[in-house]
Amino acid sequence: MAASPTGGDRQEDEPVVIRDKRRISADGAPAPAAEAPAVEIVEEDSTQDALDELTRDLQRVTAEYANYRKRVDRDRGVVAEQATGAVLAALLPILDDLDRAREHGDLVGPFGTMSEQLAQAVAKFGLVGFGEKGDPFDPKLHEAVAHFTSPDVTEATCVDVMRRGYLLGEKLLRPAMVAVGEPAAEEDTAE
Repeated sequence: MAASPTGGDRQEDEPVVIRDKRRISADGAPAPAAEAPAVEIVEEDSTQDALDELTRDLQRVTAEYANYRKRVDRDRGVVAEQATGAVLAALLPILDDLDRAREHGDLVGPFGTMSEQLAQAVAKFGLVGFGEKGDPFDPKLHEAVAHFTSPDVTEATCVDVMRRGYLLGEKLLRPAMVAVGEPAAEEDTAE
């Protein structure tokens, strides 16, 4: 006698019998057992839950990626604007020297042409100069280095410009350095 793998004793001559306990329906297809539909419903629910969770994860990741792309594009624009501002700020002393030379009449001939070309080039990048005599004083744009009372003005006005100011778009690169003329106080005019 030999020991069977299941632990029982069986004889070598004894045939192995396999019994099929599946049920067969009348149309020839195997009929599902009574417990099978309940198991399939549970599996279907868990599959649908997993699908819903994966769909939500995909939507979240897609939204995060779209936000990331927008943020990177915005950051690139800010970096480009800062780099442009840094280069133009480095050119401001040169523009000041050219303004002073122009006031003294030293920019004639080819130097005058080069000065105009430089002014046009920086204007293409959005650099705008401001600060002219007669402009109303704005403390956000002007740096007052001197104050005078003047009977000729009705409000605080720039009466002299020592150094022009510059804007890059809406960003202030440098305030204008000005002398401010203020109207005479009412007490002074009454006397």
